[in-house]
Amino acid sequence: MARILRGEVRWSDLNPVRGHEQAGLRPILILSQDVFNERSGTVIAVALTSRPQDAGFPLTLEFKTKQLPKRSWVKISQIRTLAVERVGKRLGRATPEELAQVIEGLNEIIGA
Repeated sequence: MARILRGEVRWSDLNPVRGHEQAGLRPILILSQDVFNERSGTVIAVALTSRPQDAGFPLTLEFKTKQLPKRSWVKISQIRTLAVERVGKRLGRATPEELAQVIEGLNEIIGA
């Protein structure tokens, strides 16, 4: 498999899930650093959705990249550690500004 890089948007199968976790085959945004992704066998990512979101920032953020086929929102509150085997084809890449906003939202949620 090609290297999995921070800021990439890739397909991932998030099943099985419980409760309010995002489910199914969906795009994810890779947040973890490249060296972590290479050496740990896992990635840290957040789920994306194409359904308009009522919750605003910091829980969600509209993703304005033109590389995705649909209008999308990053579900910042849906952070997951995933085995690299769950990570599939690359769909696009977040801009540095988008990635920084997602990290900022995550910091607000967890109180960093």
